[in-house]
Amino acid sequence: MNRYALLVLAFVVALMVGCGASAKNKIVVASDATWPPMEYVDENKEIVGFDIDLIKAIAEKGGFEVEIRNTAWDGIFAGLANGSYDAVISSVTITEERKNQMDFSEPYINAGQVIVVKKGTKGTTLADFEGKKMGGQIGTTGVMEIQKNPKITLKTYDEIGLAIEDLYLGRIDGVVVDAPTAASFVLQNPKYKDALMIASEPFTEEYYGIAVRKGNKRVLDLINKGLAEVKKAGIDKELEKKWLR
Repeated sequence: MNRYALLVLAFVVALMVGCGASAKNKIVVASDATWPPMEYVDENKEIVGFDIDLIKAIAEKGGFEVEIRNTAWDGIFAGLANGSYDAVISSVTITEERKNQMDFSEPYINAGQVIVVKKGTKGTTLADFEGKKMGGQIGTTGVMEIQKNPKITLKTYDEIGLAIEDLYLGRIDGVVVDAPTAASFVLQNPKYKDALMIASEPFTEEYYGIAVRKGNKRVLDLINKGLAEVKKAGIDKELEKKWLR
C-alpha cells in the first residue's frame, strides 16, 4: 500500500471515529411545543420556553449536544419507547404509572394542578364543579384529576389552548391544568387575562421530570449530571423568573 493510500485510509478512519463520537454525545429530545410558557413555537417559528432553555442549559453543563424535535403529545411516549428519540422534555409529570414505562431524571420543578375559570365564577375545588363540564388535555394529570370525580362531565382536548378557548367562549365551566401553563394563559395572554382567572391554589404536589427510554442509563446519567450542575449554578431559578413569574 503506497503512502497516498495510507493517508486516505487514515483520514477515513479519523472521520468515522469523529462521527461516532459526535453521535454518541448527541441526545435527541422530543417536546410537544403547544404548552406556553413551558414549550411553544414563537413568531419566528422557533421552539422556545422554560423547558427548552432548561434542556439547552443541561446539555451545556452535561457536555453533550441536544437536538429538539417538536412532537405531538398523543404519540410522544410511543416514540420514546420505539427509539425515535432519546428523551422527552414536555412538562411531563412524574407518576408511578409512568415510572413503570420509562425512566425519569431527577425532578426539576414542582407544578401542581389548578382550576382556571371565567372571572366571577364561584368555586375553588373540583367538588364545587360537580354537575358542570370541565376540560383538560388528553393524557395529562389534569384529566386524571377530573376523572376522579364522576359527577363532573369531562371534555378532553388535543391541545390545552383549545380547552382554554372553549372556556373563554363559555362552552365549558373550567379547565384543570398545571400552574405554569395556567399562569401563561391567565397572566400573560392579552386575550384571556381580563376574562379568566386562576380559581384555586395548586391542589396537587407534582414534579416535572425528563423522561428517558426505560433502561437507557447512558442518556439518563448525562441528563442528571447536567441537571445537577444547572441547579448548583441557580440557572433553574433564573429560568423560573424569566418564564413563570
